[in-house]
Amino acid sequence: MSTVLVVDDEKTMVDVIKYSLEKAGYKVLTAYDGQEGLDLAKKHHPDLMVLDIMLPVIDGYEVCKAVSAELSIPIIMLSAKDEEIDRILGLELGADDYLTKPFSPRELVARVKAHLRAEKRRVKPQTCDETCFGELRINFNRREVYRQEEKLELTPKEYELFAWLVNHKDIAIKRETLLEQVWGYDYYGDAKIVNVTVARLREKIERDPSNPVFVITVRGVGYMFQNPL
Repeated sequence: MSTVLVVDDEKTMVDVIKYSLEKAGYKVLTAYDGQEGLDLAKKHHPDLMVLDIMLPVIDGYEVCKAVSAELSIPIIMLSAKDEEIDRILGLELGADDYLTKPFSPRELVARVKAHLRAEKRRVKPQTCDETCFGELRINFNRREVYRQEEKLELTPKEYELFAWLVNHKDIAIKRETLLEQVWGYDYYGDAKIVNVTVARLREKIERDPSNPVFVITVRGVGYMFQNPL
C-alpha cells in the first residue's frame, strides 16, 4: 500500500483529500503546517506528497525545496493561485505537478495514481554502470550525473528526464511522449512542465544553457539528447 502525505492548513480540504485517497486504496498521513509536513516527510518517507503553497510556519515552497533535496518522491503542489509564475516557481523548486483550487478530488486521485505508476517505471539500471558523453558522466545504478568530477545536483524528475533522453540518444522525442514516460500522465498533464524541466536541466548540465549542445530542441517535435563529440 502506497503512502501519501497531505499537507494543507484547511482541515475540510484535508478531510476531503484523505477520504478520496483512502477510498482509492492509499494510506494517508496528514499535516496542517509546513514544519509538521516536513517533519513527517523526513520521518515516514511517504511515496508521494500533496502540498499546499500557503501554509503557516513554513510555506509550501520552502517545504518543497527541503523535501526535494533529501527525498526522491513526487510532489503535487496545491494553490488557490492560478498565476503561471507560481506554477513555474513550484516546479523549479522540485515539484512534479500543480493543481489549482478548486479541483476535483477525482482529478487529484488520478494524478496521484499517474505519478506513482511513473515511479514504478523509473529508468532501470543499465548493463553498464556508467556512460560518458564528453565531459558528462551518468551513473545509472547510483542515479548520479557528473560533469568531469563535479557531481550535478539534479532533482529526481530532472534525472529521470535526462536518463530517458540518454537512453534514446539521437532520437527526437515529442513533449507528449516525455510527459507520458517520465511523468506518467498518459497524456493527461500539461506539456509545459516538460519545457520547464528541460530548462532547469540545461542550467545544470550545459556550459552555455542558451546554446545547448547535449539536450537540443527539435523544432516542431520536442527534444533530443546528442553527444556533441
